[in-house]
This record gives sequence, C-alpha cells and structure tokens, in this order.
Amino acid sequence: MPPLVFLAVAGAGCYAGYRLFSKLIAQAQTPNRSEADRVRREARSANRAATGTTRDLGELEWDEKAGVYKPKSGV
Repeated sequence: MPPLVFLAVAGAGCYAGYRLFSKLIAQAQTPNRSEADRVRREARSANRAATGTTRDLGELEWDEKAGVYKPKSGV
C-alpha cells in the first residue's frame, strides 16, 4: 500500500509541475500588457505625426510660473 500512496503523490506532483510549466511557457510567449499598450501609443503618435492631427486639450491658460500654456484647471 505505501508504494501506491507514493506513486499517487508523485503523480499529483508531476501533474502540478506540468501545469505550472505550461502556464509559464504561455505567459512567456505573450507580450506584456504594458508593452502592447506602449506599442499602440507609439503607433497612434506616429499616425498623428504623419497626418498632422493633434489632440484637443480644451481651453488653455498661461502658467506664469512655468512660462507655458497648460490645460485650464476645472476650479
């Protein structure tokens, strides 16, 4: 009986290891979410530069301290 228990525990351990290994391999093959977002943002930025379109920031106000125009605060 003890060899049967040992084989059952060893089999469960091997199965758990296999599942963990397969998840790690699948995770390594898919790009990170942040990497995909970065690529998407760069493509969007390149598209804007190529077409000459810009983002609408709404009303701008002069910031004396920084010396630049910034989007108007909601206050």
